[in-house]
Amino acid sequence: MWRIGQLARMAGVSERTLRHYDKIGLLRPAAVDRATGYRWYGVTELSRLERIRALQRLGLPLRQITDLLDAPESQLRQAMTETLTSIRRDIAALTTTAAHVQDHLTSPMSILPQQTSVGPRRLRVRHLRLDHPAELATICPAPPATLLTWLHGLPAGGFAAAVTTEGGGRQLTLPARAVVRAVVPATAGVIQAGQELFGWLDRHHLDVAGPTVEEYLMDADGTRATVLEISVRPRAALS
Repeated sequence: MWRIGQLARMAGVSERTLRHYDKIGLLRPAAVDRATGYRWYGVTELSRLERIRALQRLGLPLRQITDLLDAPESQLRQAMTETLTSIRRDIAALTTTAAHVQDHLTSPMSILPQQTSVGPRRLRVRHLRLDHPAELATICPAPPATLLTWLHGLPAGGFAAAVTTEGGGRQLTLPARAVVRAVVPATAGVIQAGQELFGWLDRHHLDVAGPTVEEYLMDADGTRATVLEISVRPRAALS
């Protein structure tokens, strides 16, 4: 039999850890001296401790290990399969985040795009046909207002546009969709931000799947910002 300090040294854990395991019922000592309060451990407890530590290294939390230590092998394997799926999902998310950070470092941008999903939206708009992006400045109304442009990249000629109107116009329904969105502060140029956003889509293998929506906003303090939002879909792989 070993006292708690001896077992701790043998297993490479702290005495505090063993006391915690005892407290939560995960690893009880084989015996406790009533006079001194000393905890005594044997081979059975050492084997159980090694199994606990092994399951921890496999990513299982203590609360789950408590339920699995004496469970059938099939139940343990199912829990490990679920843990592996969760780990792979976390790795994929971290890999995507790392790629976005690397992209921002190698291609400095004035905006920070994000991918999200939005619900359907109804607008009443006035449709236009423009020959050059410079004409946008003459049609953009004062905020709050919304401008839509049908572009699949940087404009190389004429393109369709629409602007919200309070009276008249035609109803336009934007369906629920996947988008890439960026908030452009008043100190940054919307044209430059749009160019950067199209470049970002290309680097992330996304195609434009609908109009670019420019939402012109102003709060109660008069601070302005523009929200750029582009409907997107994954780029089809070349066969």
